[in-house]
Amino acid sequence: MMKPIFKIIPYESDYALQVSRLYHQAIQHIDIDLYTTEQKLAWSRAPRSVYHWNKRLSKSKAWLMLDTSRQLDGRFVCVGFINVESHFYRRGYIDSLYVLPEYQGNKVATLLCQQVQIWAQQAGLPRLFVDASKLSKDLFLSQGFKLQHNRYQEKCGQVFHMFYLSKDF
Repeated sequence: MMKPIFKIIPYESDYALQVSRLYHQAIQHIDIDLYTTEQKLAWSRAPRSVYHWNKRLSKSKAWLMLDTSRQLDGRFVCVGFINVESHFYRRGYIDSLYVLPEYQGNKVATLLCQQVQIWAQQAGLPRLFVDASKLSKDLFLSQGFKLQHNRYQEKCGQVFHMFYLSKDF
């Protein structure tokens, strides 16, 4: 594989299929010590529809990390994405942050998180907040987020321990 050349862009609907696959692959790749097979299947049994992802990311502020040294179906390869709610009472809530398994450890998540923080400050948001997974907790703490409390979420009969973190500006 060539050395990746990263570029962050606002979400484009042409990338919904890549996002769907990326999300599923990222979850299924999580170490079994963090989440059981049953939990990972409850989280993502199979890639969701292009319609689902396009609707979800179009209704929020979302960014894609592209590797411009690689192409898939005539488009640069999407290696990560992040989205944050931009409306009503959930304004500033980081909904998703996922990175393709083969790109994890290359600062993709850090750069996407920094992109959201820049946007939040420019938009005048007083804070960002997130329900971080066991996997993403340390990333958000390294970006200045503070643990507010533990939370538990249920998905398809599986209980997930989450960490409610926030960062004030």
